[in-house]
Amino acid sequence: MQIFDYHPPALPWLDIRYRDRDMIVISKPSGLLSNPGRAEVTHDCALTRLQSLYPETILVHRLDCDTSGIMVFARNKKAESNLKTQFQDRNMQKVYIAEVDGLLERDSGVIDLPIGADLTRRPLQQIDVNGKSAVTDYRVLERRQHSTLVELRPHTGRTHQLRVHMKALGHVILGDNFYGDERTRSARERLCLHAESLTLAHPFKGKTLSFTSRHPF
Repeated sequence: MQIFDYHPPALPWLDIRYRDRDMIVISKPSGLLSNPGRAEVTHDCALTRLQSLYPETILVHRLDCDTSGIMVFARNKKAESNLKTQFQDRNMQKVYIAEVDGLLERDSGVIDLPIGADLTRRPLQQIDVNGKSAVTDYRVLERRQHSTLVELRPHTGRTHQLRVHMKALGHVILGDNFYGDERTRSARERLCLHAESLTLAHPFKGKTLSFTSRHPF
């Protein structure tokens, strides 16, 4: 595992896909934190970049620093409460795309393995019979020479869920500095995990909205 060394992408803007008075949707680049940590260097993140444009922006959910793709933010407290409830009640549909090491044998399946913190190697997570329930659907999109492009649909939102589940399946995500070995870490320049689409109900209008950001793999 490599020590976290934060060098956020030097972009003067964010890729804003949607904005109204209640919410903002962006496509977050890989390498940018969702929200700031304790260290001063982590102040530069998706949330603070948005707040520099729209000071009222509120964090609703997170993507791992190295994960790219669709994120939604609230612009007022009522929208924040509604969107967070949709996440908690699992009413949002999330689709991720990953490129994983090796060739998956099955075309599709369900990974139902509980996840808990690895107390000896924080912030890593692990499969833990005493952990929290975690369920992921997967579907093969393309088998390549030494890797597989796979669609992942998490039913739960555990920390590092997709990374831990794919490792448990024997197919670590390429470029994963936390869960991969030297070979799989160096196979790609970045973590090959992308939040490609998010479907939700507008926090006030109730209309179903879908947002997509094409994966780069």
